[in-house]
Amino acid sequence: MSRAFTKESDDGDAPALPDLPLSEHPNYVTPRGLAQLRARLLLATTRRDALKTSSDTLMQQNELAPLERELRWLHARVNSAIEVDLLSQPQDRVAFGAIVTVHSVEGEQRYCIVGEDEADAEQHRVSYLSPLAQALLGARIDDEVIWKRPAGDLSIEVVAIDYDGETQV
Repeated sequence: MSRAFTKESDDGDAPALPDLPLSEHPNYVTPRGLAQLRARLLLATTRRDALKTSSDTLMQQNELAPLERELRWLHARVNSAIEVDLLSQPQDRVAFGAIVTVHSVEGEQRYCIVGEDEADAEQHRVSYLSPLAQALLGARIDDEVIWKRPAGDLSIEVVAIDYDGETQV
């Protein structure tokens, strides 16, 4: 029989995939963001445990290595999380965790400034490292700031600042 049809090892373990890259920035999270990371970690751990007890070897081989990589990343992100107390944020200016209402020639919009792992453009949750958040951080109500965008700079006015983490953006 040709060597092309034989297994290299019989230990059944798939090779470890390289780790997912971790951000070099501090891992600031809102309480909601930390809860989301922990929920993802629990879900991935449960899935890995189910795969390890499964009799479907092909499914194990296909899913286990990427899942183990994701688990390493999730553990690193949860362990490095710096939870920001939204009640201790300055109520009179934009800071991490703020829900900011802005007005521009494009109309009124609301954005929440969150950690990198929480960012979701469709939900108007922007990373504190994004150009929009960088323009808004430190601003007060009635301040105008310039949002440097690829589509061109946009002047936006801060209309309201809120830190209620339960408020929908």
